[in-house]
Amino acid sequence: MKAIHIIAVVLLIIGGLNWGLTAFNFNVVTTVFGSGTIANVIYILVGLSALWELFTHKGNCALCVKDEEEDDIEDNPMDSPEM
Repeated sequence: MKAIHIIAVVLLIIGGLNWGLTAFNFNVVTTVFGSGTIANVIYILVGLSALWELFTHKGNCALCVKDEEEDDIEDNPMDSPEM
């Protein structure tokens, strides 16, 4: 699962940078791979990565898990390890 998470994050970064650059009329994917099948596969993988992260991010992200644990302690201070 960790490998899929890392791949998904990398694809999302590539997709995000590509979207940012399209504001300047520059599309990295089509520049590197053309506008054919390979580019479409990349777009599909970026989209699937977004869906994967949407549904699994909270369980995969150490910061999200840490924040959730802290929220649980705030909700019930008696469970705090400090006490």
